[in-house]
Amino acid sequence: MSSDYYSWQGDTLTFNVFLQPGASRNALLGLHDNAVKIALTSPPVDGEANKQLIQFLGKLFRVKKSSIAIISGERNRRKRISVCQPSQWPEGFFK
Repeated sequence: MSSDYYSWQGDTLTFNVFLQPGASRNALLGLHDNAVKIALTSPPVDGEANKQLIQFLGKLFRVKKSSIAIISGERNRRKRISVCQPSQWPEGFFK
């Protein structure tokens, strides 16, 4: 299964994220410009938004934080993320 914004490599899901740090709430907002748009309350300072992103994705996919990696874009709103062996799919993720 593959799309423009996600792909599978064995049991690992890789996808694009467009991050909106400093939001009023944490939420999966749908698709935005070939990426999953995610709003987080943490500011983009000292890696806080990245830490919160990994926690947020861990809850969404029901995996340990160690199963999630930021492949690229650590200092950018646009990121490439991998999730190893996700246990659950967020509603509306696969469109």
